[in-house]
Amino acid sequence: MVPSVQVSFYDADELKSEVSWIPNKHYSGIYGLMKLTLTKALPSDLSKVIVLDTDITFATDIAELWGIFRKFTDKQVIGLVENQSDWYLGNLWKNHKPWPALGRGFNTGVILLYLERLRRISWEQMWRLTAERELMSMLSTSLADQDIFNAFIKQNPVLVHQLPCFWNVQLSDHTRSEQCYTEVSDLKVIHWNSPKKLRVKNKHVEFFRNLYLTFLEYDGNLLRRELFGCPSQASPESVQLQAALEELDEDDQCYDFRRERLTVHRVHLYFLQYEYTPTADDTDITLVAQLSMDRLQMLEAICKHWEGPISLALYMSDAEAQQFLRYAQASEVLKNRKNVGYHIVYKEGQFYPVNLVRNVALKNANTPYVFLTDVDFLPMYGLYDYLRKSVVQLDMDHTKKALVVPAFETLRYRLSFPKSKAELLSMLDMGTLYTFRYHVWPKGHAPTNYAEWRTATTPYKVEWEPDFEPYVVVRRDCPEYDQRFVGFGWNKVSHIMELDAQEYDLMVLPNAFMIHMPHAPSFDISKFRSSSSYRNCLNTLKDEFHQDLSRKYGSAALKYLTAQRNI
Repeated sequence: MVPSVQVSFYDADELKSEVSWIPNKHYSGIYGLMKLTLTKALPSDLSKVIVLDTDITFATDIAELWGIFRKFTDKQVIGLVENQSDWYLGNLWKNHKPWPALGRGFNTGVILLYLERLRRISWEQMWRLTAERELMSMLSTSLADQDIFNAFIKQNPVLVHQLPCFWNVQLSDHTRSEQCYTEVSDLKVIHWNSPKKLRVKNKHVEFFRNLYLTFLEYDGNLLRRELFGCPSQASPESVQLQAALEELDEDDQCYDFRRERLTVHRVHLYFLQYEYTPTADDTDITLVAQLSMDRLQMLEAICKHWEGPISLALYMSDAEAQQFLRYAQASEVLKNRKNVGYHIVYKEGQFYPVNLVRNVALKNANTPYVFLTDVDFLPMYGLYDYLRKSVVQLDMDHTKKALVVPAFETLRYRLSFPKSKAELLSMLDMGTLYTFRYHVWPKGHAPTNYAEWRTATTPYKVEWEPDFEPYVVVRRDCPEYDQRFVGFGWNKVSHIMELDAQEYDLMVLPNAFMIHMPHAPSFDISKFRSSSSYRNCLNTLKDEFHQDLSRKYGSAALKYLTAQRNI
């Protein structure tokens, strides 16, 4: 939803065969060669394109770069900046034999491609012939597409337009980038083309570091603002959103809550590398949770207690996302866990959109079952395997069940975690542990029937009661959380109510448990406690939710209305 920006995706698999025949030693693999296929990949009516590597930072308006196309002669089809390393001179080490290039060669981190003209001169055939000829002696490319572009230009120098070097200042140990500028203020594009990024030897490294960090911590929401004097074609989504916002009554005391429901958050799925191999038996379970920066310390402990896949949605600002990245990279536990999907939902608005964030985690779980929990709970050791067995025993594949994992809590920051149900029961009797929220919100978990759980050896069914909000294992196709509930209050209650309306059986597992760890209260619970208008609006939203439930499920939902009136 950035004004005047449209994004298109192209299926790389359809293009692989164009370049997969080229042996390539570059770390980018086959994808590094894909720039060669752009005349074919991009729409035939697109006449010009600027191609950028992803490690590029602009320090100026890209419109200036577009303007350079006007300086091309009739024959020129490619605009490039000279390579700032000695790579193509072949003097970096003994017996170094680079691909042929014109002088120092050109760097393909920033390319102006005149597609219309390239198609006219049969670019596809020309680069293929060049590659085939050179591979006979070179055997493979070292710098992927760059080697082939340079060999092509050496044969056809008239086709290249050399860009001033400040359009691609290459930062790496072997470059002579400092000869490219006298003042750092002259720079237009910085290319971080070294795996070392900020650790390169350059006297202006502090300037580059500041520019880089400013970019990383930039508030991405600002990009959505329309600039004055820059009329743009509004997207259908933003027109729809604007219409919905205009329908809201600004005098409604719950206006802020209703507006929150219409906020379209930026979401970055799979923020870190994720690897998951499905299990052969189709019983796999993903732990699903959401968190913000103040709960980050729970992640390592959860990873130690749950070895299965995890889907986490993190509600953060752009700057916090960068802090999280540094935290994850420094943690031995998190670094070694690849089956955790981290999804960033970027902060916007004044409420914590807790159910929207939960839905992002839920929708991106890719196992048949999900364990819907909160990040401040530690599952018992071995819960992952126990739940997978329970899924089979209770035939969840063919029945509508929600498996309840009984919740307990400790008020101690350092807890010797119970290794078994027997140990947990003795800690309960000694007062080291309590049933969850028994002293502030007993309704939330009382229907679990802890008295029966103490002696139960087989799963037992419990009935829904008002305000019941257990943590459950369900099939992934369960209803989503209702996104009108933001901040504190009723966000899980409404979800369990809908599971009940859809006739899920609530089954308590006799040998499962989880323990809530102590932490400072969230900002939203403080708001709920101190603001009567917050509490009034929550009641209004509850009423509307009940009405919607009645419309959706008919007479079956009447019991919820009756229960609400009896409270």
